[in-house]
Amino acid sequence: MKIKLLVTLLFILTLTTQFAFAQGYKIKTIVIDPGHGGRKPGASGSFSKEKDVSLKIALKLGEILKEELPDIKIIFTRRTDIDVDLYRRAEIANEANADLFISVHCNSMPPGNKHIKGVETLVAGSHRLKEQDAAIRENADIKLEKNYKTKYDGYDPNNPSSFILLSLLKNTFRDKSIKFAKLIQNSYINRDERFSRGVKEQGVLVLQRCGMPAVLTEVGFISNTDEEKYINSQKGQSEIANSIFDAIKTYKKNIEVK
Repeated sequence: MKIKLLVTLLFILTLTTQFAFAQGYKIKTIVIDPGHGGRKPGASGSFSKEKDVSLKIALKLGEILKEELPDIKIIFTRRTDIDVDLYRRAEIANEANADLFISVHCNSMPPGNKHIKGVETLVAGSHRLKEQDAAIRENADIKLEKNYKTKYDGYDPNNPSSFILLSLLKNTFRDKSIKFAKLIQNSYINRDERFSRGVKEQGVLVLQRCGMPAVLTEVGFISNTDEEKYINSQKGQSEIANSIFDAIKTYKKNIEVK
């Protein structure tokens, strides 16, 4: 029954998308999602938490957008240190008929891997089971939510079969999400000379549920001493926010049909 429902939803989304980028299309609404928050701190570094870094960068990005592209409506999934369930983050974007969803996160590695660094941007999509680590880590917050199995139709963030089930509802906006993700990565490289870990397709729940092009960008490794200092600095946060903005500006120019 669950598989039949997902296939039906996929069919409906496919039909809807055929008209989503018609002539005269303009980007009107962007949802910015600072990862984690409240009692869900995300990854931790030696002196900072992911939830705080992601919020500061997200707010800076919002300020730049409001100044440079004032005609675009900006919606935040959170503006303060509060809990927002994963399903609700996507729901906020869907209810607003958003044209773009950007989730800001920090990456992390276990002890003994502090040398690992770089930026990467995730999009929803199919992937090999051995590449699930990032998705499992980003989806783990749902276990802190009440009745999460009911909210997410029995989804278990530690069960590989959940990823297989989600892959049936493949992101209808996959191609545009990948194009936007590549622009973000290129911007990090060309503007800030960051080390790029590329664009990856992962079963990230918040992206799977978004009915628009959606990305989750990992702005650096909070577990890396140098990158933790960078992503917490005014300079680093400003560079990251401006790089994401440049990608938005380019994407907007490319996607809007005259």
